[in-house]
Amino acid sequence: MHNHGMSQISAHIADLRKSYERAELNEDASHSDPLQQFDQWLQEAVNAEVNEPNAMTVATVGSNLRPSTRVVLIKGYDERGIVWYTNYDSRKGKELAGNPFAALQFHWVELERVVRIEGRVERVSEAESDAYFNSRPLDSRIGAWASPQSQVISGRSVLVANAAKYGAQFLLNPPRPAHWGGFRLVPDRWEFWQGRKSRLHDRLRYEPHNGAWLRERLAP
Repeated sequence: MHNHGMSQISAHIADLRKSYERAELNEDASHSDPLQQFDQWLQEAVNAEVNEPNAMTVATVGSNLRPSTRVVLIKGYDERGIVWYTNYDSRKGKELAGNPFAALQFHWVELERVVRIEGRVERVSEAESDAYFNSRPLDSRIGAWASPQSQVISGRSVLVANAAKYGAQFLLNPPRPAHWGGFRLVPDRWEFWQGRKSRLHDRLRYEPHNGAWLRERLAP
């Protein structure tokens, strides 16, 4: 069957959008624990083969009170929080060192869904950072040494030369650089947004209340 030049995935996603216009996010069709709700939605985004379902925007605030954002990839989550890895000397790393609060946002466009997560950020343990670093492909491990993230460089040749230098120095076993590791955001606010017709979208917010999560609906 010829599909007007579109892949089967493209057709699949188009159909998904139709069905998700009927998806609901309400007090009955949502989990009482936001982590479970997030787990369900992330799994559905992966199953739907949306583009980079694990991509999230991280917003931090600098000492000058100006916010900045960038896109990173989530690398883990559990009841302790949401984890990603980066260069601690990067702009986000320095801003989090000075002001350890951040906001995360997932946007699964094809599913008309957004998740917003806010909270305090801490570094993951050295052991966790080591374990994840050692699981990465060799070129990614060398890249962590080769790139002085967020610093001005004269050209791409600097990165290529650094990669060659560290590749020769460490061969197949580069250790984790001290300036590279994980951050964990410990959520104290979640918001789930489901697109609906007529711009009457569903928004549910979760905040801690008496040792549990208080779930409230917000106007769109």
